[in-house]
Amino acid sequence: MHNAKPNLASALVGHLRAQISGGAIPPGQKLPSENELIAEHGVSRTVVREAITRLQAEGLVYTRRGAGSFALTPPPPAEPAAQALVPRTVEERRQLIEYRVGFETEAAAVAARSRTAQDLSAMDQALRGFEAAAGNAAVSMSCDFEFHLAVARATGNPYFGQAVENFGPSMIAMPRGRLDSADTITADRLGSVAAEHRTVRDAIASGDPHMAAAAMRMHLGNSMLRLQSEAGLGPAH
Repeated sequence: MHNAKPNLASALVGHLRAQISGGAIPPGQKLPSENELIAEHGVSRTVVREAITRLQAEGLVYTRRGAGSFALTPPPPAEPAAQALVPRTVEERRQLIEYRVGFETEAAAVAARSRTAQDLSAMDQALRGFEAAAGNAAVSMSCDFEFHLAVARATGNPYFGQAVENFGPSMIAMPRGRLDSADTITADRLGSVAAEHRTVRDAIASGDPHMAAAAMRMHLGNSMLRLQSEAGLGPAH
């Protein structure tokens, strides 16, 4: 399954986070080695490294080259106001797209300079999943999100990935009604999104940051137009 790796990494992150936050691995103590985590949890080295990277981004782990990873003092629980906002209204979705244009355009540019073959493979898996979803709203949203997450991770900068992860699939402005319908317009719109994703992927693969940024900006601009059209609104102010 295309989402097996993220699920395995998330499970490992949750396990280690609980041990650090609960005191089973106290601050300053070294975490189990990669080989120990692989053997204990039955996961790949890639999954272990992804989990450690995410724990680093959360401020729970510090890694010293050649020495391993060590637990840090867990940060205090976030206040409710600090939690990621979940867009619920058309206006909130419009505002979220505006925000995404800023950081995802830059993420695409950085990804064009930093992407690996594995990153491109992750994008391709998400593209294939989206195209095979055949109008299923939940699957389409999940694959759409995974594509944008793959672009963010391709930057090699964990802050980009964390920004996308914090929103989750709710960041995708894809009203369920658009995909529940099987009419030709819906098929055309799905085809447009798939084509735009492919353009972004190919621009990143080309290694041209300006082309990648332009492709992402165009995609998100079109997402804004689709959102406004589906809500019966006119062009953006």
